[in-house]
Amino acid sequence: MAMTPELTALALAGLLQVGQLALYSVAGQAQAGRKAALRPRDEPIELTGKPGRIKRALDNHFEGLILFAIAVLVLAVADKSGPLTVACAWLYLAARVLYIPAYVFGWVPWRSLIWLVGLAATTILLVTALTWQG
Repeated sequence: MAMTPELTALALAGLLQVGQLALYSVAGQAQAGRKAALRPRDEPIELTGKPGRIKRALDNHFEGLILFAIAVLVLAVADKSGPLTVACAWLYLAARVLYIPAYVFGWVPWRSLIWLVGLAATTILLVTALTWQG
């Protein structure tokens, strides 16, 4: 199986997730302190403000990434890459990159619209994987 543009976008989305995790770790530790970061998580650490929003954006990407990964992997295995799927893969990635500052800085209503673009791109990928006769 060749590395398709959709698989490249998926790999980059994975790296974006790593970057978000690092951002969350730094912001969370800055707010809660090193001791809180090192202790067992028997009691959850509630982050507020920007660190809390960074965490929620990270959680949101975990949710979206699984659907995107399913779509991209089905397309790759079925060898159904095409201009529409490539455009949707890059659109998803762009939306996820923009979603981070939109969530952290409270860009209303843009945050929701950016999220919807990513979901729509993923949905088109999934439907295309099931219907395209290519």
